[in-house]
Amino acid sequence: MRIACIGGGPAGLYFGLLMKRRHPGYEITVIERNRPYDTFGWGVVFSDQTLGNLKANDPETADEILDAFNHWDDIEIHFGGRTMRSSGHGFCGIGRKRLLNILQARCEALGVKLVFESQCTDDDIGDADLIIASDGLNSATRQKYAATYQPDIDLRDCRFVWLGTSKLFDAFTFAFEKTEWGWFQAHAYRFDDNTSTFIVETPEHVWRAAGLDTMSKEDSIAFCEKLFARYLDGHALRSNADHLRGSAQWIRFPRVVNREWVHWKPRADGGQTPVVLMGDAAHTAHFSIGSGTKLALEDSIELANSLDAHPGDLRGALTHYTSVRSVDVLRIQNAARNSTEWFEHVDRYAKFEPEQFAYSLLTRSQRISHENLRERDADYVRGFESWLAARAGMGERAVPPMFTPYTVRGVTLKNRVLVSPMAQYSARDGIPGDYHLMHLGARAMGGAGLVMTEMTCVSPEARITPGCPGMYSTEQRDAWRRIVDLVHAQSDAKIGIQLGHSGAKGSTRVAWEGIDQPLQDGNWRLVSASPQQYLRGVSQWSHEASVDELGEIEAQFVRSTRMAAEAGFDWLELHCAHGYLLSSFLSPLTNQRTDQYGGSPENRLRFPLQVFAAIREVWPQDKPISVRISAHDWVEGGITPDDAVEIARAFKAAGADMIDVSSGQVSKDERPVYGRMFQTPFADRIRNEAGIPTIAVGAISEADHVNSIIAAGRADLCAVARPHLANPSWTLTEAAKIGYFDVMWPRQYTAAKTQLERNIERERATAAASAKLSPLERAQRAEGTV
Repeated sequence: MRIACIGGGPAGLYFGLLMKRRHPGYEITVIERNRPYDTFGWGVVFSDQTLGNLKANDPETADEILDAFNHWDDIEIHFGGRTMRSSGHGFCGIGRKRLLNILQARCEALGVKLVFESQCTDDDIGDADLIIASDGLNSATRQKYAATYQPDIDLRDCRFVWLGTSKLFDAFTFAFEKTEWGWFQAHAYRFDDNTSTFIVETPEHVWRAAGLDTMSKEDSIAFCEKLFARYLDGHALRSNADHLRGSAQWIRFPRVVNREWVHWKPRADGGQTPVVLMGDAAHTAHFSIGSGTKLALEDSIELANSLDAHPGDLRGALTHYTSVRSVDVLRIQNAARNSTEWFEHVDRYAKFEPEQFAYSLLTRSQRISHENLRERDADYVRGFESWLAARAGMGERAVPPMFTPYTVRGVTLKNRVLVSPMAQYSARDGIPGDYHLMHLGARAMGGAGLVMTEMTCVSPEARITPGCPGMYSTEQRDAWRRIVDLVHAQSDAKIGIQLGHSGAKGSTRVAWEGIDQPLQDGNWRLVSASPQQYLRGVSQWSHEASVDELGEIEAQFVRSTRMAAEAGFDWLELHCAHGYLLSSFLSPLTNQRTDQYGGSPENRLRFPLQVFAAIREVWPQDKPISVRISAHDWVEGGITPDDAVEIARAFKAAGADMIDVSSGQVSKDERPVYGRMFQTPFADRIRNEAGIPTIAVGAISEADHVNSIIAAGRADLCAVARPHLANPSWTLTEAAKIGYFDVMWPRQYTAAKTQLERNIERERATAAASAKLSPLERAQRAEGTV
């Protein structure tokens, strides 16, 4: 096989040496436009896991890299005049030039042909069977075949400059300095015996306000030296980007995504040669999670593995390569996006006390969770938990964040977990029955601090389905009071009611008979902000609510709120999300009105705020009201997270106590980006920009998720839905799983508590012992031979 790699960075070099090592007979050429020892940037960072991957694929190269690495475990954070330190993170730093030299020498030793100082393109390559486009961030190959690759390049907000210093940092160091223009941060780490990387970063508007856009290179470096003098101890900062002048050394990070990674180039003989993207040409991940070089090397490993796994089937190999790597890269890029946004908005978290600021920084990407952080540095987590518990009035003992109490108005929740509203479609004539008594009662006894009803409708026409409960008759009120009384008598949980109106999404069948499908008969008239059909060609059409109808609907919400207070509920939530009636006013996708309730964001907010003000007036003042919103419609032209912050500010000004932050379900054209805790960044942003407490919801399924969210200040409560359907005692079970036993169970269940805790401790001990066995011993144990 004849392989040509355009670009002599880590991706091209490592792929070349891997393939030559496995197949000495292959003709492999790596072509680089720079001279052999030219490079830009300073040091690069790997995790211990990345080093393990290198060791498994080419021990000789890995050993050379390991010999040149500087290893450290600690992260040190300087903020607000304080220094916080966390250990156990396992990083390695190496000079970029040293890394390339090792890979170049290894290629030469194996017989890979290296060509330097060549501006070669794919057209200059002869009869190659495979062309690798590893030509970097500004890939000419990617640009040439953009119609195939379909690149999406997102230029991020911060400006950063990549500098070096002779100050040797003994930990990966983050330093934050506030100026009259805004926040600057430094990322610093040692990578050899003489030098550390020192990256200075700040948002674009701060960079311009400080005048850095007009400074010379020398003046801007002097600016950074003065700003971070306390961390440099008299050592100078210097640049090795001699080819750049003035402000050009300050760049904005481009996040690169390509829809396709392979272009099939026609040959004269009628065949096709694949041109495959690799490394930064294919994707980028922000330097704050140190994954650019890692991704390039892992691309190389996977492409080599895919080729070997599909001998003689180049198309099959490349299909496998792109399918595997695109998933892995997306996961890293999602984490990198979270990390990038954190550094773009340091001002969002600067009001945190230093302890929580540091924790938020350490867990910013959502890759490092609370329990993962505990594995790395148990003392740090124990100290932080004690600090957080003291802030919640629990003394100095270490308590998992999810088990700290939370008070709003006159209501105190025993912990930060709530059972999310979940439609059950089991009411008759809107009246909750024995099923609801069992369902909500079981979950109240299961340890959550707050149990929420499903969306409870304010009129018969407000129901989603005939099986949805209501609060518009005395029979319904009394049935709900029976459930509320049970929860209060048999548990220490609080219970809340979510009030809503289905709007254009009403008059449908219960879920198991066809979710969102219209009733076959007995339909009722639908109303919404503007005429719409939720499922095109399927759903009923709604009509535009008249001003008189809006007055009637507002009165219905007031009536239901009064009844909810009479029933004894502790908490009220107004449903303004998911495309239901009030949501249909908020989203421009569903509101095309031309009167005072349509058009501008202020007008679209008018009716939901009108309803909120009316219910706040009649709801007891010592009890809270939360508002559920869709923070992202996931459709172009719909609500965005920017809009959600403004919507939250408006409800805060109206007297809302919390925003329950969901997303989507407004349009069937939505294209959400799923993942664990995928909606939490919206709750984070609203909480810390709009300044109102939030409830996080969406793919929160473990105590670890809840602890991470609460501890980092991303939300104040966590709503857990489907896990609570599967296990009414989810909160109690998760407490046992993380080894927190100081939690109250119902007296009748005490024996089960003890047994569960013993079983989990036994499983943990068995897993620990198994981890120490060799593969052969594990196999023998599984077969019962030992």
